[in-house]
Amino acid sequence: MATAVRPAGSESTPSIGRGVSPLRAGEGNSFLLRKFHSLSGIVPIGAFLVEHMLSNFEALKGPAAYGAQVKFLNSLPLVRVLEVCFIFLPLAYHALYGVYIATRGKSNVIYYPWAGNWMYTVQRWTGYVAFVYIIQHVVRQRFLGTELPVHPYAAFHKVQVELSNPWMLAVYAIALLAVCWHFSYGVWLFAAKWGITPGKQSRKRFGYVCAFLGVVLAVMGLASLWAFVGGKYPNVPEDVKPEQSLVIGSANAGNVQG
Repeated sequence: MATAVRPAGSESTPSIGRGVSPLRAGEGNSFLLRKFHSLSGIVPIGAFLVEHMLSNFEALKGPAAYGAQVKFLNSLPLVRVLEVCFIFLPLAYHALYGVYIATRGKSNVIYYPWAGNWMYTVQRWTGYVAFVYIIQHVVRQRFLGTELPVHPYAAFHKVQVELSNPWMLAVYAIALLAVCWHFSYGVWLFAAKWGITPGKQSRKRFGYVCAFLGVVLAVMGLASLWAFVGGKYPNVPEDVKPEQSLVIGSANAGNVQG
């Protein structure tokens, strides 16, 4: 019986030129870092965003109600530990690694103006806007001027003074819309990347849910801004007292009737 004869030298392992070995799914630090980046955008950052919107919405009830909400949040057990571990550190990681990812990618909407490419581009630029805005917002509201953890009922006045500048009001409004877009589309991306919406139809339907979420948060945020500048509570005292809420409300009601 004839047998196949291997060519000479076939037993030796063929040499492979120098290069970069392929990165398989689930290998390397990049995979884990991106997964954690995606997760951190939902928990705890996304959860904090929703809570922050709800807390700011208390401004519609008046300066005292807004101050009471600030006081409640700052009276939580281990609030400073929670603030650092579940807000500042995750936010810093998500923002810095997000900038790293964005700067390594290339926008190609000019050559391929598809919806997915536009979504990617808008997501990247809203991330930049959110990054710059959050830095200045935290510095100005948390670490400069009146210490709100010590004087929670000064919160309404502090925000009102800042928003009295039309340019700053415009910055807040633009940044608010950017943050709401970034979060709502980020939720959609999270569901797609983590296999929660595996099919095309499920992603399409969930897209409507995420769009609705973004619109609701944006409306709540814009309404909160209006509470500070709309004229219902003009010239709020620097450190309003809880019992002053009724006095302020009555005075404003009298001015409207007059």
